[in-house]
Amino acid sequence: MQPLLNIAVRAARRAGEVIVRGMNRVHRLDIRQKGQNDFVSEIDTQAEMEIIDTVRKSYPDHAFLAEESGSHGGSIHSEFVWIIDPLDGTTNYLHGFPQFAVSIGVQRRGRMEHAVVYDPMRQELFTASRGEGAQLDGRRIRVSPHVGLERALIGTGFPYRTNLHWLDNYMAMFKAVTQATAGIRRPGAAALDLAYVAAGRLDAFWEFGLSPWDTAAGTLLITEAGGLVSSLQGTEYKQGGNILAGTPKVHAPLLELLAPHVPAELT
Repeated sequence: MQPLLNIAVRAARRAGEVIVRGMNRVHRLDIRQKGQNDFVSEIDTQAEMEIIDTVRKSYPDHAFLAEESGSHGGSIHSEFVWIIDPLDGTTNYLHGFPQFAVSIGVQRRGRMEHAVVYDPMRQELFTASRGEGAQLDGRRIRVSPHVGLERALIGTGFPYRTNLHWLDNYMAMFKAVTQATAGIRRPGAAALDLAYVAAGRLDAFWEFGLSPWDTAAGTLLITEAGGLVSSLQGTEYKQGGNILAGTPKVHAPLLELLAPHVPAELT
């Protein structure tokens, strides 16, 4: 395993231990609201500190872009940046709904090089390194071979926070996809949803208004597993914003299906 990936795996597992231990006292956690339907708990903060401390022991000069603590360490010109979501799916976690994950992406000179998404409840570890494929618990994974929208299973995430003004557009998309596919799933943790696309459990995924830490690891997993990632306009995906990812033979028809409903400000 690549040294950087090895450290990312170690950091993710340690964060996972913090998360699992915290489940026994969820009702006593210190929780604050960052925005509408957007919460952060002391577990998010502790897990993030565990990741950063683990990385800094081996790479003290690397920079970080983390959901809770923002951009820090190194400098704006740092060769390596660790993009971290310590607990993707906080709302699920706070309700005891077992769908959440740790997401860590390692970026070098602006390009994603390594990825880890770790599900501490199922103890599933999704990993990827650029040019070396994607794995689940050490076994090679590929996106699904599904062709077309019929019988396809699609993942998504509902707009929230500052994105509620796109709700009507989203509902039009939801209706169109419901009518054209086998079904839609909205588990509530984008990093894990993207990992599921990489593993062939979902045929595609779309969402508005994501942040870099939501997608950094998952997008590399998908491309290394043979999938496609783009914006909702079909252009190159930049970390954060709106995303459409999937197996190649589902990505294209889904892009066409969603196109009439993409908000004007995103086109």
